[in-house]
Amino acid sequence: MKADTTASGASIAESPAPGAGTKAELRLMRSLLIGIFVLLTVFALYFARAFFMPVILAFLLALTLTPIVRFLRKHGIPDALSATLLVLFSVFFVASAGYLLSGPVIELVNNTSSIGQQLTERLAPFKRPLEQIMDVSRQLEALTETAQEPGVQKVAVASSGLLPTAASNILQAGTSIAIVFVLSLFLLASGTLFYEKIVQSFASLTQKKRALRVVYDVEREISHYLLTVTLINTGLGTVIGLGLWGLGMPNPLVWGAAAALLNFLPYVGALMTILLVTVIALISFDTISYALLAPAFVLLCDVVEGQFVTPTVVGQRLELNTVAIFIAIAFWSWLWGFVGALMAVPLLVVVKVFCDHFDGLSHVGNFLAAQQAIVIDDEQAENETKSGA
Repeated sequence: MKADTTASGASIAESPAPGAGTKAELRLMRSLLIGIFVLLTVFALYFARAFFMPVILAFLLALTLTPIVRFLRKHGIPDALSATLLVLFSVFFVASAGYLLSGPVIELVNNTSSIGQQLTERLAPFKRPLEQIMDVSRQLEALTETAQEPGVQKVAVASSGLLPTAASNILQAGTSIAIVFVLSLFLLASGTLFYEKIVQSFASLTQKKRALRVVYDVEREISHYLLTVTLINTGLGTVIGLGLWGLGMPNPLVWGAAAALLNFLPYVGALMTILLVTVIALISFDTISYALLAPAFVLLCDVVEGQFVTPTVVGQRLELNTVAIFIAIAFWSWLWGFVGALMAVPLLVVVKVFCDHFDGLSHVGNFLAAQQAIVIDDEQAENETKSGA
């Protein structure tokens, strides 16, 4: 009798716990659903970019101007009035910048071939070691052409007219810009309506307080970051433009605006600005030594901004992982082109701040944070532990 009891107990112990398989299946199903949701989101953002791009730009613009609206609200100016004035000023600024930059930019685009030829002539002394490699490449190309069958003809596909395509692109860009400014106006003028709707979405008072605290913190940190970075980039572009004007660089306004705009792309934007300035300086000045002063000045400004100004003003809390920045820029540039690349870092900051406010997503925020910020947090935790002991 005891043996039977022991045997039955052993069989019960060896059998899996009830519900263990169900939990594993539910976990697997949840992972699959999350993966499918992410893929569908990426496809939706790619194929519906004409809708999502201006909407997200409007939200980013509204977050950038929110600190100014909040400051004016404290001084008795209604949100609708301040939002209207700020959006009108933004429209005027963008239109003025586009008008002033359109002439020099079109001239540079039209002179691309001559710029390339002048750059080739200027760099001719440095090109001689590569001439042998170029000769080998031409010989291989000639052998490839002679190896074709005698009856084969090359077929060239005629492209459609450029005028309808350009008109369609201009119309689409104008519509997107209008959506950005109008939607940002409504977002800024709505005041606390968005927060009231969030409070009404929860039942208990504790949930309402927690949701409102998270939304206020996220909105305050992101708006502060976007406004601060925008002002820093504007100052950087102004300094670079004035410095290049002092060096005698042609079209310094264009290069100052390009430096301010491209600086929204960390590392990549500064490199692009330096390369562009180097090319124009080499064909604009007589000596190479003097021409290199312009990119050297741009490099100095970028180093001062990236190593001293931005970390001091923005703070270390919102510093991002370099690998995460490059991945975000590559992903959004593939998704939405150059405009997506400009939005990559602000959107990455939005994701990081949002993840920092939820325990379940803290590991994602930890991955996006810079290593220096993590070290500082560890040192603070260690100091707190020692003080508590």
